[in-house]
Amino acid sequence: MSSARSPAAEYLRFLVWVAGVAVALALLGYAPTRRLGGEGALPAMVAGCVIGAVASAVGALAVLSARRSGSTVPLNGMLASMALRFATILVLGLSLGLSGWFETRPLLIWIALGYVAQLALDARYATRGF
Repeated sequence: MSSARSPAAEYLRFLVWVAGVAVALALLGYAPTRRLGGEGALPAMVAGCVIGAVASAVGALAVLSARRSGSTVPLNGMLASMALRFATILVLGLSLGLSGWFETRPLLIWIALGYVAQLALDARYATRGF
């Protein structure tokens, strides 16, 4: 993180990257999902990618808070970020999985893929600047 950028600007930049990763993942997975899961699996794919992106955005709020407060112990922000991210995935995944709006198996697969795809980006954001 350069000294000229504020924590809020870094967070907005992170959100742009999160959206880009989610869109790239959905574009890469469109053809295989359609071929293996049929047309009904495509909404589940989109929902899984969105859940991963929302979880990353929510989890990064803890890192943003730690950076704004000037915390010299980044571990607290990182641990809170992991907990928020997992809780968001769990709540949204269970809610949509049990709602019956989407096919369950493709939804669970795409939630896992979305989680893993955003993981490297989240780790980079959390460790950058500390």
